[in-house]
Amino acid sequence: MKRDYIFYPINCGETLPQNNIHAVSCSMPTLKDVIDYEEQKEEILKKITVAYPRFIIHPYLKELSNYLKKKYKVSNDYELILLSSKKAVDVVSNFYYIHNAFQFKEDFGVIKVLKGRQYQKVLKFIQYVGYNLSSRLAEDYLYKIGLIENLQDEELEKKKYAQDIIISTLANAYKEQKENICLAPSGMNAIYSILKALKNIQARNGKSILIQFGWLYLDTTNIVSNYFEESKVFYDVTNLDILEEFLKNNQNRTLAIITEVPTNPLVKTANLKRLRELCDTYNIVLVIDSTFATPYNLDLKPYADIFVESLTKFACGNADVLMGAIILNSKFNISHIKNEFFKHCDTPYIKDMQRMALEIKDYKKRVKKISQNTKELIDFLPTLPYISKIYSSLDKENFENYKNLMFDENSLCGIISIYIENDFEKIYNALNFAKGPSLGTEFTLLMPYTYLAHYDLINSKKGREFLEKIELPINLIRISVGVEDINEIKKEFLRVKSNLN
Repeated sequence: MKRDYIFYPINCGETLPQNNIHAVSCSMPTLKDVIDYEEQKEEILKKITVAYPRFIIHPYLKELSNYLKKKYKVSNDYELILLSSKKAVDVVSNFYYIHNAFQFKEDFGVIKVLKGRQYQKVLKFIQYVGYNLSSRLAEDYLYKIGLIENLQDEELEKKKYAQDIIISTLANAYKEQKENICLAPSGMNAIYSILKALKNIQARNGKSILIQFGWLYLDTTNIVSNYFEESKVFYDVTNLDILEEFLKNNQNRTLAIITEVPTNPLVKTANLKRLRELCDTYNIVLVIDSTFATPYNLDLKPYADIFVESLTKFACGNADVLMGAIILNSKFNISHIKNEFFKHCDTPYIKDMQRMALEIKDYKKRVKKISQNTKELIDFLPTLPYISKIYSSLDKENFENYKNLMFDENSLCGIISIYIENDFEKIYNALNFAKGPSLGTEFTLLMPYTYLAHYDLINSKKGREFLEKIELPINLIRISVGVEDINEIKKEFLRVKSNLN
C-alpha cells in the first residue's frame, strides 16, 4: 500500500537510525515519553536500551561488563565501568582517588567502583569527559567469545585507509595541515582534551579565568566547573560590550574563551571579528565549537585558535558513530604546543573510524543539500499558524553577524528551532518526523530541546526564571533539517496544521 506521506510514527525506544545497534539516537515520539525518560520511569527504561552512548550504557557494554565480572571474579559489591583506554582509567581514578589493586588484562579500560553513589558519580563524570568504550569494540569482543551470534550488517571502509580519509577530509574542509588535526572517541572528549590542556597552560602562565561565551552545551559547562576554579559565563553572544568591560577589568587574568558558532539551540552568532580583536588585544585563546557551522557553511578560519567538532553530527550524517575532532589553526601559531592539546585524547576504535570514513565522504554534499532545504523551510514555517516564533540563521537581529561568515548565500546552518506557545504537546506528538536526541542527520530529526536538555530547570520556579533570563523557551522544538524532498517535509508540517483545524 502506497503511503500519502513519507514520514510515519516510530515506536518509542526504536533506534534512530532504525535497526542499527550502534545508533546514537532513539525514538521518543511523545512528550510523555520524554518526561518519563527524564524522570527515569521503569516502563520507559525497558523500551529505551540504545540511545546516546554518553547518557545510556549500551547493551553490549552491559553484557561485556557482566562477562568481565565473572571472568575476574569481581565481588557483587562492585560494578565495572568500561572505558576507551587505560589512559582514561588513570583520568577517572585520579579525579575520584580510586586506586584498584586489581589489574584487568584487557586492551581497553576497566575500572572497578562501588555500587551506588560512587558508581553513579563516576558514570556522570565519564559523560562529561567522553572516554566511552566503543559499542563496536564491545560487539567484536562479545562476538569473538560467542556471546552474540551476529555483527551489525554495515558497510565499512578498509582499515588501512580509514583514519587518513577522515583527517584528510577535515584538513581540506578546514584548509589546515593534517598534523594539526586529532581525532577523539567523542566530541566531548575533544572538548575535555582542550580544556584540560588549557588548565595545564594556566598552571604555567598564571592566567586563571576561562570564559564561556553564550549558553553552551550542558556537558561543556560541567567540564569547565570541574576543572576551572574561576570561570565566567556571558549568556548573550550578541552583547560584546559587557564582555569587553570584563576583559578590561581583568587584564592578564583571562586565559581562554570558548563559544559555539552558531549557538545551540537558538542559532545565534557572535560578531567574530570583534571577538577576535578582543582576544588579540588581551592575548586570549579562542576556542570555537564549529559543529553547527560545519566547515562547509561558514568561514571561521580567520577567528579561532582552536576548533572542536562533534563528527557524530553532520560529518557522520547517519547518527551511528560517536567521534570528535580537534583542529588547531596554524594561522595563529598555536600548533607548536599541539601535543598539549592532543595528548589527552583517545584514538577512536578502528571500526568506528572505518564507518566514519565511509560516511564523511558525503559530508560536503550532505551539508549543501541540508542548507538548501533549510533555506526553503525558513521561508515556509511562518505560514504555519501554530508556530509562535522561529529561530534560525536568518533572524534579522542575528543575520548580519552570520552573513559575514558565509561562503555563499546558501550556506545556512541546518538547525531551526521553533517556539510553540499553545498546544505544544499536541503538536509535538502529532509530527511524524523522527524524534529524539542528536542532530546533523540525513533524516529530519526533531527534539523538544529544553525538556531533554534542561528538564531540571523546568521543574523549579528558580529554574524557570533562569530559562526566562537567558530567553530559552520551554516549548521549543529543535529541527535538524534532513536531505529528504523539501516538499515532503513541508507536507508533514501541513498535515499537522490541517488536523488542528
